[in-house]
Amino acid sequence: MTNSLALAAKADTPSSTELGSESLVAPLKAAADPLRLEILAVLAQNSYGVSELARIFDVGQSGMSHHLKLLTGAGLTTTRREGNSIFYRRAMLAPGQPLADLQQALFASVDQLELRTDIRTQCAAIASERASASQQFFAANADKFRAQQDLIASFPVYGEQVSQLLNNTPLPSRHLALEVGPGQGEFLPVLAKRFSHVVALDNADEMLAHSRASADAAGLVNVEFILGNTASLAEHRVLADCIVMNMVLHHTPSPLDIFKDLSEALAPGGALLVTDLCRHEQDWARANCGDLWQGFEPADFTGWAREAGLNEGQSLYIALRNGFQVQLRQFFKPTI
Repeated sequence: MTNSLALAAKADTPSSTELGSESLVAPLKAAADPLRLEILAVLAQNSYGVSELARIFDVGQSGMSHHLKLLTGAGLTTTRREGNSIFYRRAMLAPGQPLADLQQALFASVDQLELRTDIRTQCAAIASERASASQQFFAANADKFRAQQDLIASFPVYGEQVSQLLNNTPLPSRHLALEVGPGQGEFLPVLAKRFSHVVALDNADEMLAHSRASADAAGLVNVEFILGNTASLAEHRVLADCIVMNMVLHHTPSPLDIFKDLSEALAPGGALLVTDLCRHEQDWARANCGDLWQGFEPADFTGWAREAGLNEGQSLYIALRNGFQVQLRQFFKPTI
Protein backbone atom coordinates (compact mmCIF):
# COMPACT_ATOMS: atom_id res chain seq x y z
CA MET A 1 0.00 0.00 0.00
CA THR A 2 2.83 2.41 0.84
CA ASN A 3 4.43 2.07 -2.62
CA SER A 4 1.11 2.73 -4.41
CA LEU A 5 0.41 5.81 -2.33
CA ALA A 6 3.92 7.13 -2.80
CA LEU A 7 3.71 6.76 -6.56
CA ALA A 8 0.35 8.53 -6.65
CA ALA A 9 1.49 11.32 -4.36
CA LYS A 10 4.70 11.93 -6.33
CA ALA A 11 3.23 11.53 -9.81
CA ASP A 12 4.61 14.28 -12.05
CA THR A 13 1.28 15.41 -13.49
CA PRO A 14 -0.19 18.92 -13.75
CA SER A 15 -2.79 18.19 -11.07
CA SER A 16 -0.24 16.91 -8.57
CA THR A 17 2.30 19.68 -9.11
CA GLU A 18 -0.39 22.30 -8.63
CA LEU A 19 -1.12 20.84 -5.19
CA GLY A 20 0.84 21.95 -2.18
CA SER A 21 2.18 19.32 0.17
CA GLU A 22 -0.37 20.44 2.77
CA SER A 23 -3.17 19.29 0.42
CA LEU A 24 -1.95 15.71 0.78
CA VAL A 25 -1.92 15.74 4.57
CA ALA A 26 -5.68 15.28 5.16
CA PRO A 27 -6.23 12.16 3.01
CA LEU A 28 -2.98 10.56 4.12
CA LYS A 29 -3.73 11.27 7.78
CA ALA A 30 -7.31 10.00 7.44
CA ALA A 31 -6.05 6.80 5.83
CA ALA A 32 -3.42 6.22 8.51
CA ASP A 33 -5.72 4.20 10.76
CA PRO A 34 -6.60 0.48 10.47
CA LEU A 35 -10.27 0.99 11.35
CA ARG A 36 -10.73 3.78 8.83
CA LEU A 37 -9.13 1.63 6.14
CA GLU A 38 -11.64 -1.13 6.95
CA ILE A 39 -14.48 1.39 6.78
CA LEU A 40 -13.34 2.40 3.30
CA ALA A 41 -13.20 -1.26 2.31
CA VAL A 42 -16.77 -1.85 3.52
CA LEU A 43 -18.06 1.28 1.78
CA ALA A 44 -16.78 -0.05 -1.53
CA GLN A 45 -19.69 -2.50 -1.55
CA ASN A 46 -22.55 -0.42 -0.17
CA SER A 47 -23.54 2.76 1.63
CA TYR A 48 -24.32 2.69 5.34
CA GLY A 49 -25.61 4.92 8.10
CA VAL A 50 -23.60 5.72 11.21
CA SER A 51 -25.51 3.24 13.36
CA GLU A 52 -25.06 0.48 10.77
CA LEU A 53 -21.31 1.08 10.57
CA ALA A 54 -21.11 1.16 14.36
CA ARG A 55 -22.85 -2.21 14.39
CA ILE A 56 -20.59 -3.65 11.66
CA PHE A 57 -17.40 -2.70 13.51
CA ASP A 58 -18.79 -3.05 17.05
CA VAL A 59 -17.83 0.48 18.13
CA GLY A 60 -19.82 3.30 19.70
CA GLN A 61 -21.73 5.67 17.43
CA SER A 62 -19.82 8.72 18.71
CA GLY A 63 -16.51 7.05 17.87
CA MET A 64 -17.77 6.01 14.45
CA SER A 65 -19.00 9.56 13.78
CA HIS A 66 -15.51 10.85 14.57
CA HIS A 67 -13.89 8.49 12.07
CA LEU A 68 -16.45 9.33 9.38
CA LYS A 69 -15.94 13.05 9.96
CA LEU A 70 -12.22 12.64 9.30
CA LEU A 71 -12.80 10.55 6.17
CA THR A 72 -15.38 12.96 4.79
CA GLY A 73 -13.27 16.01 5.58
CA ALA A 74 -10.40 14.39 3.68
CA GLY A 75 -12.61 13.82 0.64
CA LEU A 76 -12.48 10.02 0.93
CA THR A 77 -16.16 9.57 1.79
CA THR A 78 -19.29 11.52 0.99
CA THR A 79 -22.84 11.54 2.34
CA ARG A 80 -26.35 11.41 0.98
CA ARG A 81 -29.60 11.97 2.82
CA GLU A 82 -32.32 9.34 2.55
CA GLY A 83 -35.38 10.64 4.39
CA ASN A 84 -34.27 11.39 7.93
CA SER A 85 -31.14 9.26 7.65
CA ILE A 86 -27.66 10.09 6.36
CA PHE A 87 -25.73 7.40 4.53
CA TYR A 88 -22.00 7.34 3.88
CA ARG A 89 -20.27 6.01 0.78
CA ARG A 90 -16.87 6.31 -0.83
CA ALA A 91 -16.30 9.54 -2.70
CA MET A 92 -15.57 9.43 -6.41
CA LEU A 93 -13.28 11.96 -8.07
CA ALA A 94 -13.24 12.30 -11.84
CA PRO A 95 -9.89 11.54 -13.50
CA GLY A 96 -7.77 14.66 -13.74
CA GLN A 97 -9.17 16.26 -10.61
CA PRO A 98 -6.69 17.15 -7.86
CA LEU A 99 -5.99 14.14 -5.63
CA ALA A 100 -7.81 11.77 -8.02
CA ASP A 101 -4.68 9.66 -8.58
CA LEU A 102 -4.01 9.48 -4.86
CA GLN A 103 -7.60 8.51 -4.11
CA GLN A 104 -7.68 5.82 -6.78
CA ALA A 105 -4.37 4.35 -5.60
CA LEU A 106 -5.61 4.30 -2.02
CA PHE A 107 -8.93 2.65 -2.93
CA ALA A 108 -7.17 0.08 -5.11
CA SER A 109 -4.96 -0.87 -2.17
CA VAL A 110 -7.87 -0.90 0.28
CA ASP A 111 -9.84 -3.20 -2.01
CA GLN A 112 -7.12 -5.83 -1.60
CA LEU A 113 -7.80 -6.06 2.12
CA GLU A 114 -9.51 -9.22 3.31
CA LEU A 115 -12.34 -8.25 5.63
CA ARG A 116 -12.70 -10.14 8.88
CA THR A 117 -15.43 -12.77 9.14
CA ASP A 118 -17.40 -10.80 11.75
CA ILE A 119 -17.46 -7.73 9.49
CA ARG A 120 -18.67 -9.75 6.51
CA THR A 121 -21.33 -11.38 8.70
CA GLN A 122 -22.72 -8.03 9.87
CA CYS A 123 -22.73 -6.63 6.31
CA ALA A 124 -24.64 -9.67 5.09
CA ALA A 125 -27.13 -9.37 7.97
CA ILE A 126 -27.84 -5.72 7.18
CA ALA A 127 -28.29 -6.50 3.49
CA SER A 128 -30.70 -9.30 4.39
CA GLU A 129 -32.70 -7.01 6.67
CA ARG A 130 -32.97 -4.34 3.98
CA ALA A 131 -34.05 -6.88 1.37
CA SER A 132 -36.62 -8.35 3.75
CA ALA A 133 -38.11 -4.92 4.44
CA SER A 134 -38.41 -4.23 0.72
CA GLN A 135 -39.93 -7.63 0.02
CA GLN A 136 -42.47 -7.20 2.84
CA PHE A 137 -43.51 -3.85 1.40
CA PHE A 138 -44.23 -5.32 -2.02
CA ALA A 139 -46.01 -8.32 -0.54
CA ALA A 140 -48.31 -5.99 1.41
CA ASN A 141 -48.80 -3.45 -1.37
CA ALA A 142 -48.82 -5.47 -4.59
CA ASP A 143 -52.39 -4.44 -5.41
CA LYS A 144 -51.61 -0.76 -4.81
CA PHE A 145 -48.13 -0.66 -6.28
CA ARG A 146 -49.06 0.57 -9.75
CA ALA A 147 -51.04 3.53 -8.41
CA GLN A 148 -48.22 4.42 -6.01
CA GLN A 149 -45.54 4.09 -8.68
CA ASP A 150 -47.58 6.20 -11.08
CA LEU A 151 -47.32 9.08 -8.63
CA ILE A 152 -43.63 9.28 -9.58
CA ALA A 153 -43.11 7.86 -13.07
CA SER A 154 -45.69 5.69 -14.78
CA PHE A 155 -44.65 3.19 -17.45
CA PRO A 156 -45.98 5.28 -20.38
CA VAL A 157 -43.59 8.06 -19.35
CA TYR A 158 -40.48 6.02 -20.11
CA GLY A 159 -41.69 2.83 -21.81
CA GLU A 160 -41.45 4.12 -25.39
CA GLN A 161 -37.96 5.53 -24.81
CA VAL A 162 -36.77 2.22 -23.34
CA SER A 163 -38.21 0.41 -26.35
CA GLN A 164 -36.39 2.76 -28.72
CA LEU A 165 -33.15 2.32 -26.80
CA LEU A 166 -33.59 -1.44 -27.03
CA ASN A 167 -34.15 -1.22 -30.80
CA ASN A 168 -30.96 0.82 -31.18
CA THR A 169 -28.83 -1.49 -29.02
CA PRO A 170 -26.46 -3.80 -30.90
CA LEU A 171 -26.68 -7.33 -29.50
CA PRO A 172 -24.79 -10.57 -30.17
CA SER A 173 -28.10 -12.33 -30.76
CA ARG A 174 -31.76 -12.09 -29.80
CA HIS A 175 -32.18 -15.49 -28.22
CA LEU A 176 -32.74 -14.62 -24.55
CA ALA A 177 -33.81 -11.46 -22.73
CA LEU A 178 -34.13 -11.05 -18.98
CA GLU A 179 -36.30 -8.50 -17.22
CA VAL A 180 -35.56 -7.93 -13.56
CA GLY A 181 -38.60 -6.79 -11.57
CA PRO A 182 -41.23 -6.85 -14.35
CA GLY A 183 -43.83 -5.20 -12.10
CA GLN A 184 -47.18 -5.25 -13.86
CA GLY A 185 -45.63 -6.84 -16.93
CA GLU A 186 -45.99 -3.83 -19.23
CA PHE A 187 -42.60 -4.31 -20.91
CA LEU A 188 -42.84 -8.08 -21.37
CA PRO A 189 -44.75 -7.84 -24.71
CA VAL A 190 -41.95 -5.60 -26.06
CA LEU A 191 -39.34 -8.19 -25.14
CA ALA A 192 -41.44 -11.16 -26.23
CA LYS A 193 -41.69 -9.74 -29.77
CA ARG A 194 -37.96 -9.16 -30.08
CA PHE A 195 -36.47 -12.25 -28.44
CA SER A 196 -37.03 -15.97 -28.82
CA HIS A 197 -37.23 -16.46 -25.07
CA VAL A 198 -37.83 -14.07 -22.16
CA VAL A 199 -37.19 -14.60 -18.45
CA ALA A 200 -39.05 -12.46 -15.90
CA LEU A 201 -37.39 -12.41 -12.46
CA ASP A 202 -38.93 -11.06 -9.26
CA ASN A 203 -38.31 -11.78 -5.57
CA ALA A 204 -41.95 -11.10 -4.56
CA ASP A 205 -44.43 -13.82 -5.47
CA GLU A 206 -47.33 -11.37 -5.38
CA MET A 207 -45.68 -9.07 -7.92
CA LEU A 208 -44.72 -12.02 -10.12
CA ALA A 209 -48.37 -13.10 -10.15
CA HIS A 210 -49.37 -9.70 -11.55
CA SER A 211 -46.82 -9.85 -14.36
CA ARG A 212 -47.78 -13.47 -15.14
CA ALA A 213 -51.45 -12.48 -15.39
CA SER A 214 -50.54 -9.64 -17.78
CA ALA A 215 -48.49 -12.00 -19.93
CA ASP A 216 -51.35 -14.50 -20.06
CA ALA A 217 -53.80 -11.75 -21.03
CA ALA A 218 -51.46 -10.66 -23.84
CA GLY A 219 -51.11 -14.23 -25.09
CA LEU A 220 -47.36 -14.37 -24.53
CA VAL A 221 -46.10 -17.95 -24.80
CA ASN A 222 -42.31 -17.43 -24.68
CA VAL A 223 -42.02 -15.94 -21.20
CA GLU A 224 -40.66 -17.89 -18.23
CA PHE A 225 -41.23 -16.61 -14.68
CA ILE A 226 -38.65 -17.13 -11.95
CA LEU A 227 -39.19 -16.32 -8.28
CA GLY A 228 -35.87 -15.20 -6.82
CA ASN A 229 -33.30 -12.43 -6.71
CA THR A 230 -30.41 -11.63 -9.04
CA ALA A 231 -28.07 -13.84 -7.01
CA SER A 232 -30.18 -16.85 -8.03
CA LEU A 233 -29.57 -16.30 -11.75
CA ALA A 234 -26.41 -18.40 -11.64
CA GLU A 235 -28.41 -21.28 -10.16
CA HIS A 236 -30.85 -21.06 -13.07
CA ARG A 237 -27.96 -20.77 -15.54
CA VAL A 238 -29.37 -17.64 -17.14
CA LEU A 239 -27.07 -16.19 -19.81
CA ALA A 240 -28.91 -13.33 -21.48
CA ASP A 241 -28.21 -11.35 -24.61
CA CYS A 242 -30.01 -8.40 -23.05
CA ILE A 243 -31.11 -7.52 -19.53
CA VAL A 244 -33.68 -4.82 -18.80
CA MET A 245 -34.31 -3.33 -15.37
CA ASN A 246 -36.99 -0.62 -15.22
CA MET A 247 -37.52 1.40 -12.03
CA VAL A 248 -36.22 -1.41 -9.81
CA LEU A 249 -32.80 -0.40 -8.53
CA HIS A 250 -34.03 2.22 -6.06
CA HIS A 251 -35.87 -0.59 -4.25
CA THR A 252 -32.76 -2.75 -3.80
CA PRO A 253 -30.47 -2.73 -0.75
CA SER A 254 -27.18 -3.12 -2.65
CA PRO A 255 -27.14 -1.79 -6.23
CA LEU A 256 -23.48 -2.73 -6.73
CA ASP A 257 -24.29 -6.38 -6.02
CA ILE A 258 -27.13 -6.18 -8.55
CA PHE A 259 -24.76 -4.86 -11.21
CA LYS A 260 -22.28 -7.64 -10.47
CA ASP A 261 -24.95 -10.36 -10.58
CA LEU A 262 -26.33 -9.06 -13.86
CA SER A 263 -22.89 -8.76 -15.38
CA GLU A 264 -22.34 -12.46 -14.65
CA ALA A 265 -25.71 -13.24 -16.29
CA LEU A 266 -24.84 -11.36 -19.50
CA ALA A 267 -23.36 -13.05 -22.55
CA PRO A 268 -20.19 -11.43 -23.93
CA GLY A 269 -21.25 -8.43 -25.97
CA GLY A 270 -24.63 -8.39 -24.23
CA ALA A 271 -26.34 -5.22 -23.03
CA LEU A 272 -27.80 -4.07 -19.73
CA LEU A 273 -30.48 -1.37 -19.97
CA VAL A 274 -31.28 0.39 -16.71
CA THR A 275 -34.09 2.89 -16.19
CA ASP A 276 -34.35 4.59 -12.83
CA LEU A 277 -34.80 7.86 -11.01
CA CYS A 278 -32.21 10.58 -10.81
CA ARG A 279 -31.35 11.83 -7.36
CA HIS A 280 -34.28 13.65 -5.66
CA GLU A 281 -35.34 14.92 -2.24
CA GLN A 282 -38.94 13.68 -2.12
CA ASP A 283 -38.94 11.89 1.24
CA TRP A 284 -42.55 10.68 0.91
CA ALA A 285 -41.51 8.22 -1.81
CA ARG A 286 -39.79 6.04 0.79
CA ALA A 287 -42.97 5.40 2.77
CA ASN A 288 -45.42 5.31 -0.14
CA CYS A 289 -43.44 3.42 -2.75
CA GLY A 290 -41.02 1.29 -0.72
CA ASP A 291 -38.00 3.20 -2.01
CA LEU A 292 -34.67 2.45 -0.34
CA TRP A 293 -32.86 5.06 -2.43
CA GLN A 294 -34.04 8.54 -3.35
CA GLY A 295 -32.79 8.14 -6.89
CA PHE A 296 -29.19 8.05 -8.06
CA GLU A 297 -26.54 10.34 -9.41
CA PRO A 298 -25.45 9.37 -12.95
CA ALA A 299 -21.95 8.79 -11.57
CA ASP A 300 -23.37 6.10 -9.26
CA PHE A 301 -24.37 3.92 -12.19
CA THR A 302 -21.12 4.62 -14.02
CA GLY A 303 -19.06 3.58 -11.00
CA TRP A 304 -21.07 0.45 -10.21
CA ALA A 305 -21.02 -0.65 -13.84
CA ARG A 306 -17.27 -0.20 -13.99
CA GLU A 307 -16.87 -2.24 -10.78
CA ALA A 308 -18.97 -4.98 -12.41
CA GLY A 309 -16.78 -5.01 -15.52
CA LEU A 310 -19.28 -3.30 -17.83
CA ASN A 311 -18.63 -0.57 -20.38
CA GLU A 312 -20.88 2.46 -20.57
CA GLY A 313 -22.98 3.12 -23.67
CA GLN A 314 -25.68 5.71 -24.36
CA SER A 315 -27.52 7.78 -21.76
CA LEU A 316 -30.88 9.54 -21.94
CA TYR A 317 -32.50 11.77 -19.33
CA ILE A 318 -36.22 12.54 -19.15
CA ALA A 319 -37.51 15.46 -17.07
CA LEU A 320 -41.03 14.92 -15.67
CA ARG A 321 -43.64 17.55 -14.91
CA ASN A 322 -43.82 16.49 -11.26
CA GLY A 323 -40.18 17.47 -10.70
CA PHE A 324 -38.67 13.98 -10.96
CA GLN A 325 -36.14 13.02 -13.61
CA VAL A 326 -35.60 9.58 -15.12
CA GLN A 327 -32.31 8.29 -16.50
CA LEU A 328 -32.04 5.58 -19.15
CA ARG A 329 -28.59 4.00 -19.21
CA GLN A 330 -26.98 1.47 -21.51
CA PHE A 331 -24.05 -0.75 -20.53
CA PHE A 332 -22.23 -3.53 -22.39
CA LYS A 333 -20.32 -6.60 -21.31
CA PRO A 334 -17.02 -6.68 -23.18
CA THR A 335 -16.35 -9.50 -25.58
CA ILE A 336 -13.45 -11.76 -24.69
